[in-house]
Amino acid sequence: MTRTTRADWSATAPFRFGVGIEDTFVAHEAPGRRRLDEYELTQHYQYWERDLDLVASSGADLLRWGIPWYRVEQAPGVRRWDWVDRVVDRMDALGLTCVVDLMHYGTPLWMENSFLHPDYPHLVAEYAAAAAERYGDRLHVWTPLNEPVVNAVFCGERGLWPPYLHGQSGFVQVLAQLAEGIVRTQEAIRAVQADASFVHVDAGFRFEGDRPGEVDRRLLEDRRFLAQDLVMGRVDDGHALHGWLLAHGATEARLAFLREHPAVPDVLGVNYYPAFTTVRLGDGPDEPVEAGTAGLEDLVRLYHERYALSLAITETSRGGPLEGRRQWLDESLATVRRLRAQGVPLVGYTWFPFIALVDWLYREDTGPVEDWLVQMGMVDLVPLAGSGVLERHPTDLADRFRAAAEAGMPAVEAAHGGCDE
Repeated sequence: MTRTTRADWSATAPFRFGVGIEDTFVAHEAPGRRRLDEYELTQHYQYWERDLDLVASSGADLLRWGIPWYRVEQAPGVRRWDWVDRVVDRMDALGLTCVVDLMHYGTPLWMENSFLHPDYPHLVAEYAAAAAERYGDRLHVWTPLNEPVVNAVFCGERGLWPPYLHGQSGFVQVLAQLAEGIVRTQEAIRAVQADASFVHVDAGFRFEGDRPGEVDRRLLEDRRFLAQDLVMGRVDDGHALHGWLLAHGATEARLAFLREHPAVPDVLGVNYYPAFTTVRLGDGPDEPVEAGTAGLEDLVRLYHERYALSLAITETSRGGPLEGRRQWLDESLATVRRLRAQGVPLVGYTWFPFIALVDWLYREDTGPVEDWLVQMGMVDLVPLAGSGVLERHPTDLADRFRAAAEAGMPAVEAAHGGCDE
């Protein structure tokens, strides 16, 4: 099965039920910090065929899945696609539409200073164009970079991932590079694949309370939209953070380039986790708090009002016992139905991750993978004693998801102002 027609992401198109395979790749090692490659840790490189078959049997017609750039391009401009070729062939045979995560955090090992490499925006665009040229007959939906604000926080503000910067200036330096990279990636793909469509994926932050000091709640609430505002060319001298950006290292030339080259997505994806997307601020460490469906609805409405684009839930799930996961699936889908009935143009829903993941804190520890498994998926990973194998154990959550996909979603109520793209 080949798909050469551009995807319809309008509010009147059939609703897309999707799942995603966790694909964080932070390959750089450092003292006290191990490589974090989720495909390696969850053994997806070995068991990818089984994983894709399980995806297809879940009723999903859409899969968020990422290309491990650092493994494909182990030297500048020298790319080996053999493993990706096999995966794409299988996805195509199964009839799965892949939303391709081109960048899920980490850069190749040879890229000195990671995202601060002066040619990063051009290098990531060249890699993206090469992927589009190779797979343009089968892959046509692209995410240029996953969660740019989270990326800038971990790499630029907290110094946890390369290039290990700290503070607001570090945040701005990394985010500016990421924003230009997204723009150039989208332009490069569109140049070789005219029917490409783009899903931008944002982490939806919510805050309670306040944090005394320089990074207060108001700044955090404005900053959560900053990546999307930058790539869509919305940051001019009237923007709330224009002066803040310039004060922390952004240049007017970079901002002007972004205004002159807006990269507008076909779909804006919102990532939301009920147990940790909302953070309580205070004098001590920030604490995640439970926000349930109220938090999901709040974020979706905020993005709808700000951008007036087709929206999708691109990540959501709940960790822990299966009963809690069942409940969240039912509650979150009910929220999507209600929002569509009220005219909000939600066009897709993705349970993420489909298979259990390894907590990112694994990178800072020395214990075995088994100590850091988080069962958040429709398929649990269970260590097989004495073998080193992580067995795939499908749960009845996949059956519940398949039933929901078969039932479909009611139409968006246009009378309430649904937005067709």
